[in-house]
Amino acid sequence: MNSDNKKIKTSILLILIATAMLIGVLGYIFGLKRGRAENTDEASTEKTTTESVTTADSEEETEEITEEKTTEEKTTEAKKEDGKEDKEEKEDKEESKAGEGAIYVKVTSGAPWEKDGGYGFQCDVMIKNDSSSEYENWEIRVAGFKDAEIENIWNAEYKIEGDEIILTPVEFNKRIAAKSEYKDVGMIVNVKTKEDCKNIAKGGTLLVGGEVVAEADAAEKIREEKKQEREAKREPRPVEEGTPLDNHGKLSVKGTDIVDKNGEKYQLRGVSTHGIAWFPDYVNKDAFQTLRDDWGANMIRLAMYTDEGGGYCTDGDKDKLKSLVSDGVDYATELGMYVIIDWHVLHDLNPMKNVDEAKKFFEEMSSKYADNDNVIYEICNEPNGSTTWEDIKEYADIIIPIIRKNDKDAIIIVGTPTWSQDVDTVISDPVTGQENIMYAVHFYAATHKENIRSKAKAALDAGIPVFISEFSICDASGNGGIDYDSADEWMDFINENNLSYSSWSLCNKNETSALIAPECSKTSGWTDDELSETGQWLKDTISSK
Repeated sequence: MNSDNKKIKTSILLILIATAMLIGVLGYIFGLKRGRAENTDEASTEKTTTESVTTADSEEETEEITEEKTTEEKTTEAKKEDGKEDKEEKEDKEESKAGEGAIYVKVTSGAPWEKDGGYGFQCDVMIKNDSSSEYENWEIRVAGFKDAEIENIWNAEYKIEGDEIILTPVEFNKRIAAKSEYKDVGMIVNVKTKEDCKNIAKGGTLLVGGEVVAEADAAEKIREEKKQEREAKREPRPVEEGTPLDNHGKLSVKGTDIVDKNGEKYQLRGVSTHGIAWFPDYVNKDAFQTLRDDWGANMIRLAMYTDEGGGYCTDGDKDKLKSLVSDGVDYATELGMYVIIDWHVLHDLNPMKNVDEAKKFFEEMSSKYADNDNVIYEICNEPNGSTTWEDIKEYADIIIPIIRKNDKDAIIIVGTPTWSQDVDTVISDPVTGQENIMYAVHFYAATHKENIRSKAKAALDAGIPVFISEFSICDASGNGGIDYDSADEWMDFINENNLSYSSWSLCNKNETSALIAPECSKTSGWTDDELSETGQWLKDTISSK
């Protein structure tokens, strides 16, 4: 009996030992599995260990390996996805950077004057940064200064090394902010001959920290690229046989459109002089013929300032100014072009200030040209300051009847508040009892954009006829950089709505809006190289559709 009990006890002990060993093995196996599930970074190492362990439950082991592979694949895919996102993010950044606007330097030279046996001229430097990057401690190098003498310079330090002048900033303009423009660096340069003036580079090389960030011909490249883009979009305008006046006769206003003698829509495309008191030489028949034959212009605007120095109502020579207006009308008539007589209100703010002079002037002009089919009257260029539409309408109600007494049906353009931008103020209270009345809208593309177009569109939708009697493609100062994109948006709007337009200005003044290059002294027959960037753009625009 005792022997049997011993055998039983021994058997139980062996069973307990075997059970404990089995539990230990299973615990080890499941511990490994749990550890691998919690730490995927060691998956490949644990996978090898697991595959070397044999268990009775092969299906469970298969599931274990499958799970490990799935985890490993997910980890790899996640890493690939992260890498893909990093790459895409990098590409996006590069694409964004590539799509940024350019930064460039433009150097312009004004018309030279004789001085001490040689010549002097003003040279202006502009840095335009259309990019979203900022630059500091810049340096500009401009060639052509070997034999030049700098008489005066502002807003920059300089030294001349060899053929180059090296310009560096002063304290306030060391930093070139993103989306900015610096145009206040300039100098008076003395040279020996006129030819030396032409040797001054029209570009400039911009360096930051010794690294070139804008090549000397960057501005030229940008201009050429924009020109090619415009040419690709436009077709040459068909050349008409005969003159514009012969073909289209007396114009009138129908709805919001100008129509010709046949009742067909017609668009006036032209050029405005600068103030004829200051640039009288451009009022000549050859100039107008160049604009008609080479550019395709069909209209000239004669701008006669009223309240500035040399203005008609201040200290200007009234007889000389009226003679220039008359000459301009006569030249345009001989060439079969349309012509605007512009009473150029600006400094006077409110046209009522000089209403008595305006009454006498328009009485004389409308009487003189009552039988002309090509004369248009612009009775107040740009009312501004606190002048309201009510003020302007009061003036219009005085001047329009004076013109109508002599000329029953000429087109008359009425200015609008805020430098002829707020044409929408006319909607609720237009001039009544008169036909062939239009309302001015002026814009400068780098400043005035959708905000002014929306006002013009509101007026057109309300049946108010709009005439773009003055515009340019730079900023509202008449200077600064050109905004080609905004200019193209404006031209699309103008053409879609059959609006007539006149571009500022026919002169060689050293500013962006002048159509002739400042170093060109010719008053007609200009080649493309003798035009400013604005002049080249306008010529391309008028001659294309």
